[in-house]
Parts: sequence; structure tokens; C-alpha cells
Amino acid sequence: MSDVARLRLLDGFALDCGSKPVHVTKTLQRLLAFVALRRQATRPLVAGTLWPESDEPKAFGRLRTALWRLHQFDVAVLAVDGEMLRLHESVSVDVDDLLRSVQDSDAEAHDVLRSDGLQELLPGWYDDWVLLDRERLRQLYLHTLEKLALRDLRAGDFAGALEAVLVALRAEPLRESPYRLLLEIHLAEGNYSEAIYTYHAYRILLRRELGVNPSPGMRRLLDAAVEPVSGTGGSPRYWLAGGVGS
Repeated sequence: MSDVARLRLLDGFALDCGSKPVHVTKTLQRLLAFVALRRQATRPLVAGTLWPESDEPKAFGRLRTALWRLHQFDVAVLAVDGEMLRLHESVSVDVDDLLRSVQDSDAEAHDVLRSDGLQELLPGWYDDWVLLDRERLRQLYLHTLEKLALRDLRAGDFAGALEAVLVALRAEPLRESPYRLLLEIHLAEGNYSEAIYTYHAYRILLRRELGVNPSPGMRRLLDAAVEPVSGTGGSPRYWLAGGVGS
């Protein structure tokens, strides 16, 4: 058996042994993915989750068959310790790499988050346990990007903050928190026209897609820096809070 294997769950399932892909049936994919996302799981939990339509003896029988088939692989992927199942220690998982990047304070890890973009967990899978983990990873990723943007903004690194925010917006175009950060970045740089444009572009997007307006807090953020001036027709005009016309 080969000593090293790589399990990929982001942007689709794949198992590689060295540089060689391993063919894995759908049943075995679900077993490996479930155990990998939980790091370890008991036989009853695995059998009940993956084969909920089967009675207990039949579900356990299917699990035994799946474990036997995995044992035939040229690479060790699953370790069995009594009732507990876990991935073999030689198997690396891309989801674990993502979680380390999210939790790591190292600048290089954060650069990876900015450059890779949001990769969806097991696209096309609609099991409840997949949907929950998919949303968990999505939220962790977005919140981490927003924290990076806020950190860079407070440090005066406007370019870094802008880059992180734009990556977050590509991942979730309707999310307000990155738009608020984008507004703050423009205001911190003194780019009032871009701040006004950002607010109204987002307002139009929300009205079109969801039929709602941005939160009052986002509007107050803009109004604290620029004072609206009533006009006739066209787009709203503003006076800068410092008294210069815009």
C-alpha cells in the first residue's frame, strides 16, 4: 500500500494516491466524506446517517461491505478501532487545510484565503450533514476575510483591506457586512464619491434581488461622513461633512 493519500472535498470529491487518482464509488465517497468532516465517528452514527432508510441490521451490513471494499484499496484511507472509525493518519484533507488557514494568524495563510476564493464543499451533494458543513465553512471563510479587511483597514493598509473585501463580495454578492467595510475603506481614504456610489449600488442591488434596503446602520455610516442635500430629480446629491460640496 502507498503511504500517502490526499482527500479533496472542496469543489468536488477526489482521492489521490500520490499523483494517481483513485476511483471511488458514490457509497464509499459518502463514507469517507462523512468520517473526514467529523474526524471520527462511531459505527452506529455512520450507519444511521448514511443509510437512514434501512433498518439497523441492514444498515450495519452495508457499512461492513463498504469497509471491506475500502480495505481492498492500494492506499490505507480508513482506520477502524472497535466501534470508532477515523481517517488513516496518512490521509490529508483539503478541508483541514482551509480550517488551518482560517485559524492561522500567519500572513502567508491569509494570502491563500485571498487568492484561492471560496471553494464549495461537495457541490451537488444535498445530504443534510453536507449542507450543514457547507454553510459552516462558508461562514468561517467569509468572517475571516472580513476580519482580515478590518485589521488591514485599522492598520492603514487600504489596498490589503480592499482586496479581502472584494474576495468576500465575489463569494457572496448580497452580504451587507463586506459592503459596509468597503464603505469604510473608501471613507478612510477620502474617496467620498466612491463611498456614495458603493452605498447606492448596493441599495439598487438589494432592491432588485430581495426587495429590501440596506440596514439603517449602513446608511448612518454614510451620513456621518457626508450630508445629503435635497435636489430635484436624478441621483441624490451630498455635501461632505467637512463642508465641501460634492
